[in-house]
Amino acid sequence: MTDYRNFKIDTDKDGIALITWDMPDKSMNVFNEEVLVELDKIVDQLVADDAVKGVVFTSGKSSFSGGADLTMITGMFSTVKAETARNPDTAQQVIFDLVGKMSWLWRKIETCGKPWVSAINGTCMGGAFELSLACHGRVAADAPSVKMALPEVKVGIFPGAGGTQRVPRLTNAQDALQMMTTGQNLDPKRAKAMGLIHEVAEPKKLIPTAKAMIKNGLKPVQPWDEKGFKAPGGPVWSAQGAQLWPAASAILRRETQGNYPAAAAILKCVFEGLQVPFETGLKIEQRYFTHILQTPQARAMIRSLFISLQELNKGARRPEGIKPVKLKKVGVVGAGFMGAGIAYVTAKAGIPVVLIDKDMDAANKGKAHSESIVQKGVQRGKTTKEAGEKLLSLITPSSDYADLSDADLVIEAVFEDREVKKTVTEAIEAHIKPSAIFASNTSTLPITGLAKNSRRPKNFIGIHFFSPVDKMMLTEIILGRKTSDKALAVALDYVAAIKKTPIVVNDTRGFFVNRCVLRYMNESYNMLIEGVPPAMIENSAKMAGMPVGPLSLNDEVAIDLSLKIIRAAIADMGEKAVDPRHLELVERMVETEGRLGRKNGKGFYDYPAKPGKKHLWPELKTLYDQQDASKIDVQELKNRFLATIALEAARTMEEGIVTDPREADIGTILGFGFAPHTGGALSYIDEMGAAEFVAMCKSLQRKYGKQFKAPKLLVEMAEKGETFYGRFGSSESAATRAAA
Repeated sequence: MTDYRNFKIDTDKDGIALITWDMPDKSMNVFNEEVLVELDKIVDQLVADDAVKGVVFTSGKSSFSGGADLTMITGMFSTVKAETARNPDTAQQVIFDLVGKMSWLWRKIETCGKPWVSAINGTCMGGAFELSLACHGRVAADAPSVKMALPEVKVGIFPGAGGTQRVPRLTNAQDALQMMTTGQNLDPKRAKAMGLIHEVAEPKKLIPTAKAMIKNGLKPVQPWDEKGFKAPGGPVWSAQGAQLWPAASAILRRETQGNYPAAAAILKCVFEGLQVPFETGLKIEQRYFTHILQTPQARAMIRSLFISLQELNKGARRPEGIKPVKLKKVGVVGAGFMGAGIAYVTAKAGIPVVLIDKDMDAANKGKAHSESIVQKGVQRGKTTKEAGEKLLSLITPSSDYADLSDADLVIEAVFEDREVKKTVTEAIEAHIKPSAIFASNTSTLPITGLAKNSRRPKNFIGIHFFSPVDKMMLTEIILGRKTSDKALAVALDYVAAIKKTPIVVNDTRGFFVNRCVLRYMNESYNMLIEGVPPAMIENSAKMAGMPVGPLSLNDEVAIDLSLKIIRAAIADMGEKAVDPRHLELVERMVETEGRLGRKNGKGFYDYPAKPGKKHLWPELKTLYDQQDASKIDVQELKNRFLATIALEAARTMEEGIVTDPREADIGTILGFGFAPHTGGALSYIDEMGAAEFVAMCKSLQRKYGKQFKAPKLLVEMAEKGETFYGRFGSSESAATRAAA
């Protein structure tokens, strides 16, 4: 048989060919042009070989496949851009043919006349799961590592290799829509219950089970290719369909606010596809994918949430020439909510951690936080009792700073007060080894100032975690003026170990994410003071694509913390640093009304005891004279929220706080959920165009104030027709530039 670079083929005495996908020099199998070409040849070869009675397709790696390769994705965008520029009249056909390559190869497999079985031995995502669905039989290993999903909607596209047609023909349409519009992971048990796989086998019996399906007479014909096939969810035009489709459309609108065309395309593909023969359904899917691939949402989301995210996670900002550091022990000082969370994620990564506080009661209370998370994980089947016990054994509570003597990295997570941090820093440095890296988990205090308390400022760095630590995926790494490349490398190695996404920022008050968040909340204060109805403020923010309204977010952060931040800004920078109306509003909420936020059950919202739902504080609308809601421009409210955040992100680029647009975009999305459909705050500007964005801001500035004044950098970019990814592209990879 022909030798292939990415596949190995072994045919047994029963005539069953085992295709093992094992790409050299790759930790995970992915689809690229070479893989598709080889697979096409393999199909022809096995069909022509009379000795082959059936095929089992599996992976030679611990995971099955993560889907498409970066080069394949960026190649599509390059083709779209080039063909549209070259010949707009024929571009659509070229793009249509391009996006159908994988889909029609999968169709070739399922109509080849010989039974194929997919033996899924690990993570199976996107196009790989669509390939599995095209096989006549599917077996998954019964292991926690096995996850199946069609997650494309999370990066602005949708399952375009037959997923929208096969899934609703294997399971009911409601479950199919839920799976594809959320991109949810399925474990083997759930996938089998939905009818998406046929068998679940012990890992060692995966291949024998797959082969047994063929020996037992597996038909090489898909259900939808048989005469009289009926979809499990029933016809679209039926009583059942009449209940599903109007509700599905309404739910999608509620959840996405119309900001995600790919999610809407999924509904259209399924709705239209179930009314026509299967191959016509594939063409419908291909048509919608051609359209979605050309939307700004797809461009921006793939660049930020797929390409840039992977690059940052793989150490794009790690200094060159410094060997990777494997941490043997980490110290966490401060066993409060943040410190306890840091200790948990450290132990979860398999790193021993000593958790220190002023006394053993406080330290033990910090470890109890991890015990609570583990207990819930065991109850929900997310982990095993044994794995939980192993994790907890790595956390050592202590009140003795001497236990930090052999730590490679120490993270200070004490109260946000300069004097407290000074005292703790001195106590830590009296015991740690000279090579240890010291990190402060501070959310606003400049690292350079805190480093003055250190005897080794080169080893001093900021690692800003977000709450709750076990759920938030972003970390902000802050460089002080004297922070060394070694300290940065160790911080990045640590963040990689705990599986968080890092952004690296230079030192300033509030760093990057909090500066942007504060602008978001401040604009809601402005709107309240103007008399915009509170419900309208919250709803317009969510319509703009924010996951929660600014008033709700302020409650989560705590309104009394907002008051501390305002007063600290006045103390450090003078009274002109803040809007006096904001101080008056927040002082009234905290000191007059006693409304601190969710933590005391009352803030901008009221939080009744369960099962009651939170609701806006009724008296909030009485604080200021209310405008007539019917005369308020909702689009302008949306623009104000997005623009005020994007302007602050642009200012940080101008000031050199953030130097890489990838980090600004990822930071705003993962840090506080900035409208993911835009690709992030800077992508929002780039997609609109700097000139149009500046013009919009000038209009907003005339009506609402100086917070909308565009910085000189943006004005210059508008005049030159530049983008952030073009102007600051030196730090990008070739793949990112291609996608842009």
